[in-house]
Amino acid sequence: MRLHIAAVGRLRAGPEKALCDDYLARLDKSGRALSLSFGTLSEVEDKKGAGKAGEAALLRRAIPAGALVCAMDERGRTLSSPQFADHLASWRDQGRQDVAFVIGGADGLDADLRDAADFRLSFGAMVWPHMLVRVMLSEQLYRATSILAGAPYHRA
Repeated sequence: MRLHIAAVGRLRAGPEKALCDDYLARLDKSGRALSLSFGTLSEVEDKKGAGKAGEAALLRRAIPAGALVCAMDERGRTLSSPQFADHLASWRDQGRQDVAFVIGGADGLDADLRDAADFRLSFGAMVWPHMLVRVMLSEQLYRATSILAGAPYHRA
């Protein structure tokens, strides 16, 4: 199963980008034996100033056809890392080819896109900067593959 990230905004060179790149490379390496791989990172920018609706249209185009859509949203479900790993394994075992994690911009996701998602995931009640959410998601995707592989990275 390929894991994709569709996000509003572009990560410039810096610590956030370095962390994302590192975790996604680790995910791709460790996930292969589990039939989990990193697919694409699509960064979109609404240069026409259409707001959340414009961002949502760009995000929809970045989502692979037939993908399960997981919206990153503070109103979503909070899961432990092992529970998140179980969700990924379940989606894979159900025959899903692609899962797309969608991250909105500074103002969040458009309500229509959020409500149409197959799953909504939250990193807690606090609101996180969308660029940090990308780092946190990348790390949790890698952590999930480590948990599923029985590797010692996750020590809970």
